[in-house]
Formats: sequence, structure tokens, C-alpha cells
Amino acid sequence: MNDYLKEIAVICGINKLLTSHVARHTFATTITLQNGVPIESVFKMLGHTNIRTTQIYAKILDTKVSENMQALKGRLSRRSGTEG
Repeated sequence: MNDYLKEIAVICGINKLLTSHVARHTFATTITLQNGVPIESVFKMLGHTNIRTTQIYAKILDTKVSENMQALKGRLSRRSGTEG
């Protein structure tokens, strides 16, 4: 698997060592969590038996936390009828 990823990296001009670990981390963080997929679903997609393993791969980025806080702020202000 890693040999194929290395070939893909060369073809695409990626100057980073690609491994199955990097691919799983990218899938968990960039493809799923950053697009709103709940970690429970990512856990199942990756086939882990413990969600703590998924949390190792799926690091929550600060930008996602900020987006979630802004969304929550918007929902709460709509409920209270105020803008903030």
C-alpha cells in the first residue's frame, strides 16, 4: 500500500512521504471532520474498535472549532431574537 502511495506522490509532485497512516489521518481530519461528519461516523468508517483510536487520527483543527462556535452563536442568537 505504501509503495502505491509513494508512486502517487511522485506523479502528483507531492514532496511529502505518503503512508497509509498519513492517508488515514487526512481522510479522518480533512475529508470527514472538516466537512461536518460526526466522529462517531468516522470511527465506523475507519473500522476502529475503540473511538479513542479514531481520535488519534482525527485531530480537530482550530478552524473547525471556530466554525462550530460561530454556528452555535448564530443559533443561540436566533432563538433569543438578538444579534450578537
